[in-house]
This record gives sequence, structure tokens and C-alpha cells, in this order.
Amino acid sequence: MGHVHIIRDFASPQEGFNRTVRIYTPDAYDREPHRRFPVLYMHDGQNVFAHPESAIYDTWCANNTLERLVAEGGVEPWLIVAVDSTSNRLSEYSPWDEPRSHVQARGGPYVRFLVETLKPYIESTYRTRQGAESTAVMGSSLGGLMSLYMGWKHPELFGRIGGLSPSVMWGWNQLFAEWSAHTRRWSRIYLDAGLHETIDPVGFTMSYGDATRDFFHHLQRLGYAGHELFLVLEPGGHHHEKDWQRRLPLAMRWLLS
Repeated sequence: MGHVHIIRDFASPQEGFNRTVRIYTPDAYDREPHRRFPVLYMHDGQNVFAHPESAIYDTWCANNTLERLVAEGGVEPWLIVAVDSTSNRLSEYSPWDEPRSHVQARGGPYVRFLVETLKPYIESTYRTRQGAESTAVMGSSLGGLMSLYMGWKHPELFGRIGGLSPSVMWGWNQLFAEWSAHTRRWSRIYLDAGLHETIDPVGFTMSYGDATRDFFHHLQRLGYAGHELFLVLEPGGHHHEKDWQRRLPLAMRWLLS
């Protein structure tokens, strides 16, 4: 079994406070000391792992899922670096303002923290494989939006992008306008949502199935080919950790293989 190491006071100078970072190393990391490993970065770190110090309620159990896929031979071992969100989650996962919900964007400093501080730390401390093809980013809801945003802004760093129920409608569909061309970089982009998934947590109805399908077609129109894109619309899927946990094996199998 792999290990989850928790750093509770990891400084984020770009944001002006400390964050909690959870780092999963697979069994092979200790067993094969000369091997280097690809890295998956995930948001909402408190909800990512099956671990006694994770969130009280349902989590993605990403470590268990990855270990099972590795044992089946479908995926190689990856490091997973999961960054906890804070009570200011809506702002820190907003690349731009959402006026309908009176949310002011603080996503820029968060992205800079991952790119300028956390990623260099991981690569200097652990035996990692660098390059976009060996680096993934994944999240759900606004974490899915941030994953897509990071893949668009830094395609030279993050080649594998996973958006589970991504909030692509945030900020009046601004991601559609921002992502205006194919990056011409190596890309693998996984998108999913419940077919009829909707929520209204902040004053307007967010239709995830329709918006995710629309964004998938938007990327197709920009020239992303079938081997670069994968879309899942799950009948009966809801906006909940249990649903993301259920779809995670498929997401990891396609995105990380």
C-alpha cells in the first residue's frame, strides 16, 4: 500500500497564508528507489484520499482507486499531490469574478502558488518525471474549472486535464471565450457530468450536463481530436463526492494511461 504524507503549514506566498498539502506516494515509490514517477495534482485535497485524516464525509478514495488500477495493469503508478481548499473556496477557485454570486476572483494567486511554489517543491523533493505528458491536474466542480483553466494557461506544464462536473458556466461562460484556440501542445482532456445534473448553490441554476457537453463541442471546434478528448454524461449522476468517486476509475484509466 502507498502512503499519504500531510503537510499542514505549507506556505503559499502568492496568497499570503499557509495551506494543507497531502502527498500520496505509491507502493512502487519505496520498492523501486531508482524509478521516477508522473504526478497528478488535485484540488479539494481534504476530499481526495481514503485516509483517517480526510474529510468526515465521503471522499474520492483516489489512492485506493489508483492502487487497484495499477494492480490490474491498466495504469502505471502516479504520485498524487492534493491541495486542501479553504473556507474561501469559491474565490480561490475562481479565475474571474462571478457577479451573479458576488464572488471575487482569487484564482490567479492560487494558480501561481501551484506553478511557482508547490510544483517546484514536489519536483525537488520527490523522484518525479517532468514535462506535460507526465503531469496531470484534476478536480470537480469549481476544482474542475480550475483544472481546465490551468491546462489552458500552462499547457507546457499540465498535459493531462481532468474536469469532473466542471463549472465551465462560471463567470458567464468565460472559459469558452478564454480557451480560444488549440494549444498545439500534447493534450489529453477528460470531461464528465451527470446527464441532467443541476445545482443552485449561489443564486443561479448551474446545468452541468448541458454546459459540459457544450464545452466538449467547443474544444472539438477548436481542433481537438478524438484521441485528445473524452466525454462522459452519466444518467442519474449528481453533484456529489460519491458520484465523482464512482466515475474516478474511468477518468483515471483514460486520463493517466
